[in-house]
Amino acid sequence: MYREWGAAGIPGGVLWSSVSGGGETRVLPDGCLDLLWSSRAGLLVAGPDRTAHLSRSAPGDRWIGLRLPPGTGPAVFGVPAEELRDRRVPLADLWGRAAAEVTERVETAIAVPGREARTDADDEAGGATAVLTRVARDRLRAAGGPDPLGARVAARLAAGATVAATAAEVGLGERALHRRSRALFGYGPKTLARILRMRRALDLARAGAPLAEVAVRSGYADQAHLTREVRELAGVPPTRLLAPAGNRPSAG
Repeated sequence: MYREWGAAGIPGGVLWSSVSGGGETRVLPDGCLDLLWSSRAGLLVAGPDRTAHLSRSAPGDRWIGLRLPPGTGPAVFGVPAEELRDRRVPLADLWGRAAAEVTERVETAIAVPGREARTDADDEAGGATAVLTRVARDRLRAAGGPDPLGARVAARLAAGATVAATAAEVGLGERALHRRSRALFGYGPKTLARILRMRRALDLARAGAPLAEVAVRSGYADQAHLTREVRELAGVPPTRLLAPAGNRPSAG
């Protein structure tokens, strides 16, 4: 079972929890970095993926996570996003001893009956996801907040703006935007735009729009173009993702 809800105090942040039924989950790229706790692996950082990540788990494996919006993760984790691209890294590799304290706080919260992550109200009572949220907020505060360029660029690209138009709007040349984007998102703005367009298209399709209409509304040349792009980024065509068995929630 998978649940998600907003992270208080982190605009665009999403908290989530999952108990696996076993098997393989296809995690689609989204330009985000996640702080994760796994019952098998402890605290991890999931970097920004360029293509779908296949996560394998056993029945009963538990996950909780904080998904940071595009451009926010580097301020929390203290490293450029491109250093974490396509990787799952133990938090201790980034934070050293400080990660052990966070692990202890998370696992103490999980061990207390009734304190598993459920809703924002439970977070206020001290749930495990509340620990992740407080840690991320503290790190953001210490860093002076996320680079505001990240939210501006991601918003423009998500709305369908071209890279050239986005660069002009934020007052950067295209080369400078590419360098800043690699640090903020893990890849250049063209890759981020492709990923965000795919996410937008899949949201429309899940809302019931036919794929031909989705292609036009999302800025693809036609349905065949949409299918090629989704296959390249997700590893399977959109019809597979939209089928019940292929529409599993993200984890890890």
